[in-house]
Amino acid sequence: MTVMQDYESSLSDVSSRKFETFSYLPAMSDKQIKDQVAYIVSRGWNPAIEHTEPQNSTGSYWYMWKLPMFGETDVDHILSEAETCHKAHPNNHVRLIGYDNFAQSQGASMVIYRGTPT
Repeated sequence: MTVMQDYESSLSDVSSRKFETFSYLPAMSDKQIKDQVAYIVSRGWNPAIEHTEPQNSTGSYWYMWKLPMFGETDVDHILSEAETCHKAHPNNHVRLIGYDNFAQSQGASMVIYRGTPT
């Protein structure tokens, strides 16, 4: 039987909070992030970038960075926008979302830059 690993997380410790599946894994490399963006594009999903303060990351409201990039297929442009958002808000978490306009839902959502709690 496999031993279950406990992931310590508490509301009082902002840096320990988990807010999506990938947050339980080690941080993704630049190539892994690029592969995820390529997957979003290959599915025909519309990429969007959002950001928020680490202490608000468990809430449902994140700030939208510009408008969703409807029809954008250039992976490097999408990554460039995410990096620009991160530079503009270096202490915030920045997440990438892939909106599936057929299912009318998020097909993918992942934090690609983690901010530092203040």
